[in-house]
Amino acid sequence: MSDSDRADALLADFPKPGRGRLKVFLGAAPGVGKTFAMLTHAHAQQRMGRQVLVGVVETHGRAETEALLAGLPQQPLLRTRYRGVTLHEMDLDGVLSTPGSLVLVDELAHSNAPGSRHAKRWQDVQELLAAGIDVYTTVNVQHLESLNDKVRDITGVLVRETVPDWVVHEAFDLLLVDLPPRDLLERLREGKVYVPEQARAAIDAFFSQRNLSALRELAMQAAAAQVDTDAAQGYRQGGTAAPALRGRLLVGVDGDDQAERLVRHASRVAQRRHLPWSLVHVDNGRLHDENGRQRIQAAQQLAERLGGEVVVLRAAEVARTLIEHARERRASLVLVGQSRDRWRRRLFGAGVAARLLRGSHGLEVNVLDRDVQRSAPKPAARYVWAWRHYLLALAATVLAAGLAWAVTSVLALPNISLVFLAAVLLVAVRTSLGPALACAMLSFLAYDYLFIAPNFSLSIQREEDVLTLVFFLLMAALTGNLAARQRSQLQALRETQAQTIQLLDLSRRLTGATDRQAVLEAAHQHLDGRLGLQVCILQRDEHGQLHVASGDPTSFTDNERAAAQWAWQHDQAAGFGSDTLPEGRWWWWPLTVDSQPLALMGVAQCAGQALSGPERRLLRGLAQPVAQALARAQLSEQLEAARLHGETEQLRSALLASVSHDLRTPLTSMRGSIDSLLALGEAIAESDRRELLEGTRDEAERLDRYIQNLLDMTRLGHGSLKLARDWVAPADIVGSALHRLRAVLAPLNLDTQVPANLPLLFVHAALIEQALVNVLENAARFSPAQGRLRVEVTVHDQQLHIAVSDEGPGIALADRDKVFDMFYTAARGDRGGQGTGLGLAICQGMVGAHGGQVRVGEGTDGVGTCMTLCLPLPTQPDTGSDVP
Repeated sequence: MSDSDRADALLADFPKPGRGRLKVFLGAAPGVGKTFAMLTHAHAQQRMGRQVLVGVVETHGRAETEALLAGLPQQPLLRTRYRGVTLHEMDLDGVLSTPGSLVLVDELAHSNAPGSRHAKRWQDVQELLAAGIDVYTTVNVQHLESLNDKVRDITGVLVRETVPDWVVHEAFDLLLVDLPPRDLLERLREGKVYVPEQARAAIDAFFSQRNLSALRELAMQAAAAQVDTDAAQGYRQGGTAAPALRGRLLVGVDGDDQAERLVRHASRVAQRRHLPWSLVHVDNGRLHDENGRQRIQAAQQLAERLGGEVVVLRAAEVARTLIEHARERRASLVLVGQSRDRWRRRLFGAGVAARLLRGSHGLEVNVLDRDVQRSAPKPAARYVWAWRHYLLALAATVLAAGLAWAVTSVLALPNISLVFLAAVLLVAVRTSLGPALACAMLSFLAYDYLFIAPNFSLSIQREEDVLTLVFFLLMAALTGNLAARQRSQLQALRETQAQTIQLLDLSRRLTGATDRQAVLEAAHQHLDGRLGLQVCILQRDEHGQLHVASGDPTSFTDNERAAAQWAWQHDQAAGFGSDTLPEGRWWWWPLTVDSQPLALMGVAQCAGQALSGPERRLLRGLAQPVAQALARAQLSEQLEAARLHGETEQLRSALLASVSHDLRTPLTSMRGSIDSLLALGEAIAESDRRELLEGTRDEAERLDRYIQNLLDMTRLGHGSLKLARDWVAPADIVGSALHRLRAVLAPLNLDTQVPANLPLLFVHAALIEQALVNVLENAARFSPAQGRLRVEVTVHDQQLHIAVSDEGPGIALADRDKVFDMFYTAARGDRGGQGTGLGLAICQGMVGAHGGQVRVGEGTDGVGTCMTLCLPLPTQPDTGSDVP
């Protein structure tokens, strides 16, 4: 055994984080002392300092049991009126809100009153365990789901209240409370189990010596299976393999009335042999009626409740497919039921069991005989539908006979049989195998009666005619069987194709959804209205309340809201058609990824009926890609938020660096000039004083531009920049910008080329002027002293180009896109120039807001840099009218 397996076994001994432990007191029958033993253990726990709370305990008037309740705090029961009767149920919410590390819940298989949150008490226990509360509970062996039909065979009573076996199997402790049948009968006669009148009726009906002995054996077997499982767990914890060799049990089921009985028997066999087991249904293309499909679905749901795996295979040969699947899963036992077609088994040996025995080498095959009890009468509607098919077979035979009689003078006798074969094929394609075989037999009789000599008689004179009729019947049966099978397979393929198309269509819609709301809208548009369903999708807001995120506004009842909340909290289906809060018309299914609900899908039948099994499986299959798309959208939102947070932090760091350097420099210069003027006063020459004042003014203007850049970038980033457009001449914008920067441009040789006949611009003049000022200031900052700065305005391709060329160091090709990033200058450190690095970024934003762009290229003669502002030229206004 590997260390990993040993570690898994050790971890399995501990409860899941946040989940309580379950202890089950198992008995063979009522009155053996389960509740008494549970209360005794509860008192022992209380003496050890644990907080104990009685959720619900049924004393049935037993004085010994009522005496043990003394000293234990009890949660008051809820009273519910149902059909004029007052019912007392456990207050689940009260128990959840009351502090208590151990809760006593009697009668695990009890059915709750209609209108309760859960249909069964064992579901209440599961919610308590999920809340981290330990639970003591009691249950009788006849209430175990897998033993339901066995108890019926023993006692003659069908137990209606059952508990899935997995609920008991997940118990941390299972304690068998045993009492010999004679002692239990004595307790019944003394009135310690029921009142005397009920006791006499119970002894006569259920509590007989024989029944109690058989139930006691079943209880011991269930307890022994749990003990053996614990022993195997102990071996694994010790690092050694368990003595018993484990294989796998496969149970093959079909759509007959013995499917559920076969599943229960397989669960008991697997439990006794400690084998994992699977239910396998091989779809061989045979068309099942509605009852058959419902029986298969019921068997699959029962297998899931009993802890089995459900597998559906599609193949033509059932036995061979079961053997191949058994070898793939390394199964050691295959369990099947006895074939319904006994006459065919006797004649041809064609039963599944016989073929399994012939083809299974080294594989154990068990065959469960059919129940001798009469099955329930089948609905009359099915007979009506079946008789319609057989009437179609009769009508097709009559039409084929008439057509054959009409062409008997044209076609030879052997060719006339093809007309009847066509009728058989038609019936097989339109109905199923039974009517096709009936049509083949009727065609055989009609062919013999009408066309084989002597005519109008079933007698045959020639031996070769006998062979012809035999071959005709054989070919009709084979073709009918083949056509019926192909039809059923075609229907199965159509259903599979329809589901695949729906998945592909939904996937295509979800692929185009970029955010969470788009995913929800795509899912709602795909699902709503299909199959007569009304769909809405709920989400939780920041206050934890569910609201409709996609779908028409819908009002829900209190029960429907409670079911939705419960489905979200427990990641399980709830609502109409389920066992949890079934009142209302909505069925809720959580859209979950990694045990985290992302949304809640609500489905309601427009006709008000409960969803069928295939519809629920289809919706669950369609819900999975929706959940994955929601997770993808959520992850995308988180990544975008993380990216924005990172960029914000980067901008903040760059801004601090910029403020500490670029804003401090002009302030320092201004302070030095002012201090000199204050300290020296009249001692400073007039020319020097004027120079200091002009320097202070220039630095103040420079500081004002920096602050203006910061404000403009803030306005651009928050989308608050408004464009007050007007018609303006390009020469005015250029002239105003040059005038503002006359002091900055004074050390340079300025060359301006602005034609006189330029078209007008329809822009926000102040923003374009500021953009041009930023470009000019950037060029002046990097130009050498006495360098040439050229400003040229041209028109190309319905655009006005304002180009500013300098003779600076130039910009590398790889960096030309980066110069428009905010704080690019600060990110590169001190390059000898000054500035925040916001100027060109603001320039790009201002020009882009007008539908233009800023291009970076080489300067004149390949020296320096040329930055060009490209602005679109709209249709020019009429000079004869007022300019807007």
